[in-house]
Amino acid sequence: MNDLHPLDSTRKLASDALERASSSMKDLRTGVQGAASRSLGAVSDRASAAQRYVGEYASVGTRYVADHPMKSALIAAAVGAVVAGVILAMRHRRDIQDRYF
Repeated sequence: MNDLHPLDSTRKLASDALERASSSMKDLRTGVQGAASRSLGAVSDRASAAQRYVGEYASVGTRYVADHPMKSALIAAAVGAVVAGVILAMRHRRDIQDRYF
């Protein structure tokens, strides 16, 4: 009969520890869910703000092109030439590196 008493005591300790761990996990899960929900809300707010800013810049850009079509075309051509020059320079540099290394 004495053997059952320590076994029952061990079971009770294990059950209590499991219950405390379960409660801690529930609390942790609730905290994580709350943090994730707040983070998602913040990201959504930032995305909405970014979308508004992009829309504003797009309308300003459209208005500028409508008001100054020739100047806009020259700026676009200059930017395109610079981008093409950078790409060609990078390709040329890579070709030289491939040749010697």
